[in-house]
Amino acid sequence: MKRITLLTSILLVLSYSVFAQVVDPVKWKNKSKNVEQGVAEIIFEANIDMNWHLYSQYFEEGGPVRTTFYFDESDKFELIGTPTESPEPEEVMDEVFNMKVKYFSHNATFVQKIKLLTAESFTITGSIEYQVCQEDKCVYFNPDFKLRVKGTEPVAAAAKEALSPQVDLSDNNADNEAPVEKKSLWGLFFMAIVFGFAGILTPCVFPMIPMTVSFFMQGESSKANTILKALIFGISVVLLYTLVGLIVSLTSAGADLTTVLSSSWVLNLIFFGLFIVFALSFFGLFEIVLPSGLANKADRQVDKGGLLASFFMAFTLVIVSFSCTGPIIGFLLVKAATGAVLEPVVVMFGFGLAFALPFTLLAIFPSLLKKLPKSGGWMNSVKVVFGFIILAFSMKFLSNIDQVYHFNILSRDVYLAIWIVIFFLMGMYLLGKIKFAHDTDLPHVGVFRLFVAIASFTFAVYLVPGLFGANLNAVSALIPSKTTQNFDLTKNTGTQLMLDSQKRTELCDEPKYGDILHLPHGLEGYFDLEQGMACAKKLNKPVLLDFKGHSCANCKKMENEVWSDPAVLQRLREDYIIIALYVDERTKLPESEWVTSKNDGKVKKTVGKKNADFQITKYGVNSQPYYVLVDTEGEMLTEPTGYEQDIEKFKNFLDKGIQEFEKK
Repeated sequence: MKRITLLTSILLVLSYSVFAQVVDPVKWKNKSKNVEQGVAEIIFEANIDMNWHLYSQYFEEGGPVRTTFYFDESDKFELIGTPTESPEPEEVMDEVFNMKVKYFSHNATFVQKIKLLTAESFTITGSIEYQVCQEDKCVYFNPDFKLRVKGTEPVAAAAKEALSPQVDLSDNNADNEAPVEKKSLWGLFFMAIVFGFAGILTPCVFPMIPMTVSFFMQGESSKANTILKALIFGISVVLLYTLVGLIVSLTSAGADLTTVLSSSWVLNLIFFGLFIVFALSFFGLFEIVLPSGLANKADRQVDKGGLLASFFMAFTLVIVSFSCTGPIIGFLLVKAATGAVLEPVVVMFGFGLAFALPFTLLAIFPSLLKKLPKSGGWMNSVKVVFGFIILAFSMKFLSNIDQVYHFNILSRDVYLAIWIVIFFLMGMYLLGKIKFAHDTDLPHVGVFRLFVAIASFTFAVYLVPGLFGANLNAVSALIPSKTTQNFDLTKNTGTQLMLDSQKRTELCDEPKYGDILHLPHGLEGYFDLEQGMACAKKLNKPVLLDFKGHSCANCKKMENEVWSDPAVLQRLREDYIIIALYVDERTKLPESEWVTSKNDGKVKKTVGKKNADFQITKYGVNSQPYYVLVDTEGEMLTEPTGYEQDIEKFKNFLDKGIQEFEKK
């Protein structure tokens, strides 16, 4: 029963960390198409990574950066109107900017019509300004584009399409996706192992252990032969389950399914229904079984004996146990199919490995059978606990529908209320206050069962503050975003501190761009790297480089929720020279301050482009917020940090910088 502890721990698994490297979540392709005589269309296709969104061209100013296309002037063509966009963008209320914004998820197409003024083919150049965001970061981009266009031509040929070379506007994106996939695969692998061990404790599987082990003890086989048959059996179980994962991988196309899953109400509804069916099966309403004839045929092959019989014994075990393991396998495959192509294979390999290991070890060392607990009603309790957990996970798919289509029904607080009820009922079940059809009488509650019930109640109580706006960082990946919260008592946290922050940092001179750029909470600093570093050297103070953006929602969250802490404010006011480097500031630089990028070889002519290029070239990162502590010579004092909601960690980050600076 120790395996149940592993199962319960799944409830508290943290979401995987977002990588902080150079990344452009949008892959652009462009082409030109002559649609009628003298008129062509310039088509920009944006493929947006999972969980990111690209803002539309058309919503009110004052919020995030809107997607904008800039065409360099030419005597070869004239623009006709403004670019159209499709599909229809999603419209949501952005609580950070307190306004409605529009954005695209997954993909978007922009079309600009032009009037052709020449019969010769020519090249169009320009740039795209846009911002992409996800839940914990926003990134600003302004890449150039270039494509060939056919000149005006006869009507008969006007409909022919001229494809330009496909331009990848991302920077080093492939290098940054690999660590995330690797981490995700390991997480799923270990989760599958936990579920594999837990599956052994179900009433369809656990009683089969002695019967299966006895198969390997038949006859007068040598110890070596017994071990060989046990290994063939174990490997066969692993291969059979891995084959299931391989089939799912080949048919679902892994990552492609992810894009569809996140937006398709049909698929989300199907998966929700599957999870409900799995939960009801575990609650004992019905059993999910494979055709009995399949098991009988496999069993007849076992009777023939020999090494091949070990494989058919494994096949029989997999089939017979399906009534209990089927919902578990379905749950794991649905989770895995929403990720990369390899994930279903990895998940089924992990499940099969854990599922086969006890059988194989007991076949090799049959004396261990005496130490196993006896079969009993506790095995049905394992199934029911699985049912509660799968029921809770099913809500995620309803939440996907609600968020994508903006029904605003399953808000964060409603979602949490449902979870609280589910885990409270699970605790009541474990205490024997709720009984299902296949449960035996519970004359008393065992110590271990009591501790599992306490864990369930504790988890339910932990969720309660979330009803009032608490962050609930431990489960943030499993619940709706806080932006969907209807009742939030934490919205104004730190507001009074902002108003009371009157003390000013002594600066060496008037900051450049200080008339248009400002720092929060009464803080003062610089907005130009050279000017700020000169002052830091003069005052002999360490520097906080604050890479940020006007429309960076998470920069605002950091400033509102972390910088507003009195201890953090004190350190920023008294110990550091702050240099805020806006990566999306459009102020043009005088020609003497232009820089040619070592990264892409292009000349940076605005404050934002210069700052963004400095961040990428110097630190290999293009996400904001991003904080770097340096000495007066620009050397790093400690490892940089990005979006970090833990106030203590951010204070430690600042303290570490001070300590390292004082050592110099």
